[in-house]
Amino acid sequence: MRESAHTREPDKGGGQLERVDLRMDLRSDRGHLRSLMPRAGVDVESVLSRVKPIIERVAAGGEVALLDLCEEFDGIRPTSLRVPPEVINASLGALAPDVRLALLESIRRARIVHEDQRRPPHTTEVAPGGTVTEKWIPVERVGLYVPGGLAVYPSSVVMNVVPAQIAGVASIAVASPPQKDHGGYPHPTILAACGLLGITEVYAVGGAQAIAMFAYGYAEGCAPVDIVTGPGNVYVAAAKRYLRGVIGIDSEAGPTEIAILADDSADAEHVAADLISQAEHDTLAAAVLVTTSDALADAVDLALAQRVSLTKHGERIATALAGTQSKIIMVRDIEQGLNVVDAYAAEHLEIQTKDARKVAEQVKNAGAIFVGPHSPVSLGDYCAGSNHVLPTGGCACHSSGLSVQTFLRGVHLIEYNKAALQEVGEYVITLARAEDLPAHGEAITARFEESEQLHG
Repeated sequence: MRESAHTREPDKGGGQLERVDLRMDLRSDRGHLRSLMPRAGVDVESVLSRVKPIIERVAAGGEVALLDLCEEFDGIRPTSLRVPPEVINASLGALAPDVRLALLESIRRARIVHEDQRRPPHTTEVAPGGTVTEKWIPVERVGLYVPGGLAVYPSSVVMNVVPAQIAGVASIAVASPPQKDHGGYPHPTILAACGLLGITEVYAVGGAQAIAMFAYGYAEGCAPVDIVTGPGNVYVAAAKRYLRGVIGIDSEAGPTEIAILADDSADAEHVAADLISQAEHDTLAAAVLVTTSDALADAVDLALAQRVSLTKHGERIATALAGTQSKIIMVRDIEQGLNVVDAYAAEHLEIQTKDARKVAEQVKNAGAIFVGPHSPVSLGDYCAGSNHVLPTGGCACHSSGLSVQTFLRGVHLIEYNKAALQEVGEYVITLARAEDLPAHGEAITARFEESEQLHG
């Protein structure tokens, strides 16, 4: 039996996926499987050299530099970088009633889930008279980035603002690119979402320059922030990488991903619709089906070909599905399928199998897991209550999605009385000597020199 993957080109026809056959591959180690996983060709490192001068211009030139960059990259020079309150209020007033109700429901559900992420302070008694208390302190100020490229993302406003508010962040600023069609301000639906959430500090700035604005601020305008969150294009990701340390970041978000683990019980139309739903985002979006069933794979191919031709952004979707990042991966059983999806570590993972909950509980690496036939990824994008800002590019093996914890810092309060310190002091002194740091031990003995109860 061979140990290498077999790749088959798709039959001609729109929306079909290349197949990779792993059924005869006996290796299950993660390094091997990772080498076989499809990924979008996004190189953040290569963009750093283009982002650096933008960041330097903002750091040196402040507001004028930001206005110049808006004109260069977005084709319009905003009247003011900060969106006036009356513009936000007007956008909220003009919001279509059905969109308003949907956003309010999204906010309500997100608050229910994120409220349960609060962590109360906790005190542990290590020894009589010696305690360690962990308390959670919100960062003071955050910058939330909302992209404005191929689509409009009021949902990203919800997903970033709600956990920050529940964490207790006192100062929240939002940035989104200026739009030529809307007087140089961000899209009205984004502004309306800010209005619904009570966010009044909004800036018409996009791309790497928005991240630089959050990092450095500008005089008589935006104050520097402590952490920046929110998705964006490769330039936003590069700016986050460049400025990490000046600011905290949530992640370097890449193109969106969906992986679906399915067996012969899955509905091919559902699977195809879900793959398309994420391919709709971007030509670099990844759509991956991992399945034990040739019949399902064939049916999904057929459904894709039919659905892609009928949907609004068919050309964009077809490009994403034809890219190297999108595949059907054939596996011999669910156990191998689990190994594959763990190696892939998808941003979004759907489980459409028999005993879906049981299978889902065995997954180790995913940003979010959608269980069963009635939990599509698009539910999580908007109204599941979960957060849709999730790790991409395989980072789900070590990182989590955006949550209340993103905006909190755990701080320990250590409090020992004299007796508790005396009881443990000899151990501290011994370890200080072992590390050749005698002054560490002397900080203990100094407290007992008069009574000579501890000696170096």
